[in-house]
Amino acid sequence: MRIAEYRLTRFQFARDRVIGDSQVRIEHAHMAALELISDTGLVGLGFVPSLFNALPSLAEIDRLFRVEIWPGLEGQEPAALVHRIRRPRGGNIRGASLPFAEGIDQALWDLTAKQIDLPLWKLLGGTKKRVKAYASGLDYHLSDDDFCALFEHARAIGYTAFKIKVGHPDIERDLHRLALLTKTVGKAEAIMIDANEGWSPQDAVRRLNIINKAGYDILWVEDPILRYDFEGLKMVRAGCPFTLVNSGEYFGASDKLRLIEARGTDMINVHGHVSEVMRIGWIAAEQGIPVSLGNSFLEIGVNMAIALPEVEWLEYSFQNFDHLVEQPIEIRDGYAYAPERPGHGLVLSETARRDHAIPDVLAAEELPPAPVNTRLPH
Repeated sequence: MRIAEYRLTRFQFARDRVIGDSQVRIEHAHMAALELISDTGLVGLGFVPSLFNALPSLAEIDRLFRVEIWPGLEGQEPAALVHRIRRPRGGNIRGASLPFAEGIDQALWDLTAKQIDLPLWKLLGGTKKRVKAYASGLDYHLSDDDFCALFEHARAIGYTAFKIKVGHPDIERDLHRLALLTKTVGKAEAIMIDANEGWSPQDAVRRLNIINKAGYDILWVEDPILRYDFEGLKMVRAGCPFTLVNSGEYFGASDKLRLIEARGTDMINVHGHVSEVMRIGWIAAEQGIPVSLGNSFLEIGVNMAIALPEVEWLEYSFQNFDHLVEQPIEIRDGYAYAPERPGHGLVLSETARRDHAIPDVLAAEELPPAPVNTRLPH
């Protein structure tokens, strides 16, 4: 089986709520779907998201893909590419003009698993059928009422673990949000907080101790300080033995390895790049370091979460992307379930391709309204 064609579809729409943290605010969604098509008719799907800015027009995306990426894929066997190790030297250490890498990786793994008629999580070695999911609000910019409504809904549909954004300049605001959360959800199995590098090491220790003394039992604090400050991360670990430090979100594989070697974190955070997640997962398993599966596009990361022995939690953030695929990953009663379908389990929706594709760049005021989020009450 060889790669014979590709297809790109561009999407751009308003989000159903403002998402963000102490550093960023995001109101719109931008992504492209990449489909790699084999000479046998199988289709591998990957996603090319742009978190902050609109992607260029479909014609320009296609031009860049055809010039920069396609020569290395056309006629190749997907299974021969997913484990290929490059020898990066000099000028060949460079990224593509657009963030194609993760989507290519997803599409290649999807095709490889479909070729042997296996769900991706089984191909990756998974044996369990589900992983615990925690409700993550991306809630920093929500009003108190909207914050409570989101987490009340999460609790009502079975979530028992919750992560909120902290890092406000005023510690009282962070304490206020924690009070609202505990009042809304009652006794939680776990509460996590995410500062998105909002603190210095000394400030992180001070603030985390204030939170702890206020009676909040925090399972982990995510990215409390700057990512490269390994000594500062060790200071936070030593000064806050009552919680875990979860870091690595902003790193590629090589820097995640350095973070592990420096003992700068109690947990390593990974996302949606299949090959990279598995490589880091193997290293973490040897070191006995837990892995958390952060947000991945349309929860494609459930495949890796189920396959890796060190993963106990998968993040779910109620983002309204489900309309893009025929059948989203099943999440119920606080668990994400492994799809039994061949490949990673996601197929681009023909309705989305027909009704929601936006080939040309639109200004914010021209965007269509947010698609209905079927995971939230409306």
